[in-house]
Amino acid sequence: MKKIEAIIKPFKLDEVKEALQEVGLQGITVTEAKGFGRQKGHTELYRGAEYVVDFLPKVKVEVVVGDEMVEAALDAIRNAAQTGRIGDGKIFVSSIEEVIRIRTGETGAEAI
Repeated sequence: MKKIEAIIKPFKLDEVKEALQEVGLQGITVTEAKGFGRQKGHTELYRGAEYVVDFLPKVKVEVVVGDEMVEAALDAIRNAAQTGRIGDGKIFVSSIEEVIRIRTGETGAEAI
């Protein structure tokens, strides 16, 4: 099992969600996030004063999948989230040792 975490632009969330549903994934977790990478933020003008916005709004999408679904999920996220401009985000993949569904006590792949 793998956990896929994708940091994406907020306006791409619906497209990513739909792409994941199309490849057969049912459950995702979404968290609002702020951050910066190579962009290093930007400056804005507010009431005549210029200030630096260090952290840009992002969305973190998390999904846990069986090993056989990893490539399909990665392709779906990348294709749906990509704009071709700086700040499109990152995708992280990590191993999951165990999953337990609290309601039923199911473990492993059945709990996903």
